[in-house]
Amino acid sequence: MKKTWSDRTKFQNWVKGEIAVCEGWADQGVIPQDALAAIRGARFDARLYRQAFAETRHDVTAFLRAVSPSIGEASRFVHLGLTSNDVIDTAQALQLRQAADLLQQDLHVLEDILTERAREHKRTLMMGRTHGVHAEPTSFGLKMALWVEEVRRNRARLEQAREAVSVGKISGAVGTHATVPLEVEEYALKRLRLGVDPVSSQVVQRDRHAQFVTTLALCGASLEKFATEIRGLQRTEVREVEEPFSEGQTGSSAMPHKRNPELAERVCGLARLLRGHAVTAMENVALWHERDISHSSAERIILPDSCLALDYMLDTFTFIMRGLKVFPERMRRNIELSRGLVFSQRVLLALIEKGLSRQQAYKLVQRNAMRAWDEEKDFMALLKADAEVRTHLSASELGRLADYTYYIRYVDGIFNRIGL
Repeated sequence: MKKTWSDRTKFQNWVKGEIAVCEGWADQGVIPQDALAAIRGARFDARLYRQAFAETRHDVTAFLRAVSPSIGEASRFVHLGLTSNDVIDTAQALQLRQAADLLQQDLHVLEDILTERAREHKRTLMMGRTHGVHAEPTSFGLKMALWVEEVRRNRARLEQAREAVSVGKISGAVGTHATVPLEVEEYALKRLRLGVDPVSSQVVQRDRHAQFVTTLALCGASLEKFATEIRGLQRTEVREVEEPFSEGQTGSSAMPHKRNPELAERVCGLARLLRGHAVTAMENVALWHERDISHSSAERIILPDSCLALDYMLDTFTFIMRGLKVFPERMRRNIELSRGLVFSQRVLLALIEKGLSRQQAYKLVQRNAMRAWDEEKDFMALLKADAEVRTHLSASELGRLADYTYYIRYVDGIFNRIGL
């Protein structure tokens, strides 16, 4: 990813763009074939560029000076009829497309790891929590399956965003094609394997780039969600999972016992950065008339930084999930902390099946549930001792309701639904 966003790659793409346009002109008979042969040998000279930029303070003008000596007399045909952003936006599309492909590879690897962990823990019982409070049991595999499906949605979104930014424009100063025919644009962009922006101004419109950066921010938000769950489950009081912690690693300069979820915390922090860049990308959509330059300075930061940050986040979180320690015994022990309260809905439904109204059944169950909370007593034992409950449900019927596997009886169906 660093190579994709390097100055070397940028200027190589600029050279590719200029050559492709010259080939388009040659196809129209404007540039002679012998001149085209010389143009195809164009080379970018970084030293000449720095010298020219110090004088001109204009990157494309300096670039043209830096490649002209390698072409010779035929350099007069280079940049024929073009404006700076014909080169910049088209070359940037190549970088964005390459970056998107790298990020897709990252997402694919993460999806594979999550799929593996989902299958591994398909029936590993754990406590499901809502509002941070014990709700009903689920499985760690189901949690992973949910993440797999979200990663797939992010992959689909990224593919759409990739398509949106994989377009160039060779349409001249304000997009009218007055100095460069449509045929030249179509020929050049086909050579670069880019789509044609059907209507452009002096720039490719920045709603495309906003879609791209916002998509990266959405991917980051998903990773933050996943990482936040890891952090929550690694808390000392919970300790159901633990991110990798190598021998000799230090968790705290003061407390030698510390094993912190610092990788997951790192992912969460960078997700905030991506959201900020998404806002900036949307601010870049509104430009004065056919173009101003207010977007340019921001894009030099937010486009490479967003791609680099997400690439790092995906690599980091994949490392976490590949080496994640899972503690099924601890998960089972945590389920039992609430002393059977997790079965409250099963008892409620059983009482309704016996003919009670929902309100009557709810009152009976909640009365015992509150005692179990406040007096730290076993919920099922309280129910069995409640005469009113026992008029509807026998001790054996209540006992059959206390079955943790009931909550994952459809796990196979859910996995089949998403192809796991």
